[in-house]
Amino acid sequence: MSDTTARSTTHLTRRLVRLYAGLALYGASSALLVRAGLGLEPWGVLHQGLTELTGISIGVVSIIVGAIVLLLWIPLRQRPGLGTVSNVFVVGLAMDGTLALVGGLDGFGIRIPVMVLGIVLNGVATGLYISARFGPGPRDGLMTGLNRVTGRSIRLVRTAIEVAVVVTGFLLGGSLGAGTVLYALAIGPLAQLFLRVFELPAPAKATVTPAPPAGPDPVATPPSGQAILPQ
Repeated sequence: MSDTTARSTTHLTRRLVRLYAGLALYGASSALLVRAGLGLEPWGVLHQGLTELTGISIGVVSIIVGAIVLLLWIPLRQRPGLGTVSNVFVVGLAMDGTLALVGGLDGFGIRIPVMVLGIVLNGVATGLYISARFGPGPRDGLMTGLNRVTGRSIRLVRTAIEVAVVVTGFLLGGSLGAGTVLYALAIGPLAQLFLRVFELPAPAKATVTPAPPAGPDPVATPPSGQAILPQ
């Protein structure tokens, strides 16, 4: 195995670790917001509302909603990646696993720090799995697909989607509160910060130098391109 191939393999491994660590941490951080009981992120409000309605665990509800949103990619002609499909399952399983480990919390003295921790870890998780570059999550892909099809701005499309899911979730019994507001204000700056922290350098380019052709002036061959195709 050449040095370039070895570096490319290492780069791919690091991306996979970041992807699955980020998705698992995302689910765990969302579960902490549930246990804090001071308000959830927009999609979490919808998931909790559907849980109240159906009696299904919030992690399984997250998986079902993610799968339904992924189906909406078909008419939008969005192409999912490994990260997209993994997002559907890993986040929900991590949520239910964390909720099974972390019991109910009593008193604002513990619930407020847990809420803040959940929001910060959610930002860390976002930086991890996005920096892996294996494709957007189902909900983010819905946003970018609608942006392309309708011609509306990302800001308008995202706001419309999140208002719709928050209102629907709240009407179904989902939890709104200080955590919802703090999340909305903090997640953008946190995600931007941790995207910079976890940014991966581009993989090394492989250069192929064939034997010189017959004649007095050899011709240099340009680099062959990246060893791993970008997502």
